[in-house]
Parts: sequence; C-alpha cells; structure tokens
Amino acid sequence: MIIEKSLRYPIGKPEVEWFSDKGPFNVAAKEEHLSEVGACPSIIENAVFNLTQDQLNVPYREGGWTSRQVVHHVADSHMNAYVRFKLTLTEDSPIVKSYEESAWAELSDSKILPVSVSLDLLRALHSRWLAIMKNMTADDWERTFYHPSLGRAVRLWDMLGTYAWHGKHHAAQISNLRDRMGWIEKKYLK
Repeated sequence: MIIEKSLRYPIGKPEVEWFSDKGPFNVAAKEEHLSEVGACPSIIENAVFNLTQDQLNVPYREGGWTSRQVVHHVADSHMNAYVRFKLTLTEDSPIVKSYEESAWAELSDSKILPVSVSLDLLRALHSRWLAIMKNMTADDWERTFYHPSLGRAVRLWDMLGTYAWHGKHHAAQISNLRDRMGWIEKKYLK
C-alpha cells in the first residue's frame, strides 16, 4: 500500500485537505504560489514531451488515469478554478457548480484528443488567470464561494494554495511513470 500511495501522490498529499484553510494571507506565500501556478503549463508539457501516442495511453498507476487523461484533467480542473475565481470576484459568495472529474476523464475528448490541445489551452488559460491573480488585493483573496460538494465556503486564498500543488502533483505522476518505464529523457522548459 505504501508504493500505491507514492504512485498516487508522488509529491505527497496537499499540506491540508483540498480547499481547506491554508492560513492567513501572506504576500511571500502568494508570490511563491503564483510562480508555481504560472509554471504549471510548462511542467505538464515537460512531463509529456516526446511521449508516443501509445505511451500517453498508459495509466500512471494501476487503476489510474492515462497520461493523456491526466493532461486533459489538469486543463478541465484549472478551467473550473478560473471560472470560480471570476465568479467569486464579481459576485457575493456565489454557489459554484461541482463536477465529476472522474466522469469527465472518461469522455471522448479526454481519451482521444492530442494532449497538445490541452497544453495550448493551459498556456492561454494561465496567462489570463495570472493576469487576474497578480492584481488581486488582500481583501480579494479573502473572498469566498460556496462549494456544494464540500458543504462550506472556500476562500480564493485557499484555492491558490491548492492549485499551486495541483499542477506539480499531476506532472509528477507522469514523470514518475516515465522514470519507471525507462522512457526517453524529458525536455526541461522554463
């Protein structure tokens, strides 16, 4: 079971539960998190660089998603996060829509589209998302939305910490698969 845990969470689980309290707003932590979110498209691209179509269709662990599904999942998840940020910045405590990420990963776009589609989307999406986040005030980071699946309010500050971890987490799943399978060297991007 320990091996399974390391395959599923190669960089460890988030410090605290998904979307839970990440502590008080902190400018230094914000800058680090923004840097990590900004690097996400490149680290995902680096993880899948030069993988063949057959390699992209190998699950990163038994019972897990394929690398192709992981890349499309990151795009799906980050699109939802971006929309949640915009709703929260423009409405008072909006109720956001939950989605079944496992069901989304089984849809045909996640199973057959080239990963380049989601890599392009991630680059554009993160440019827009970062443009918003870099200009948010301390008060903006305290704004909340209501998440029906969690049954509670979530601060944008807590979301930032979660998504700083999220991209690195999924890139590591793919990179660890590459290493275990002995597949070609990765390209290191900035």
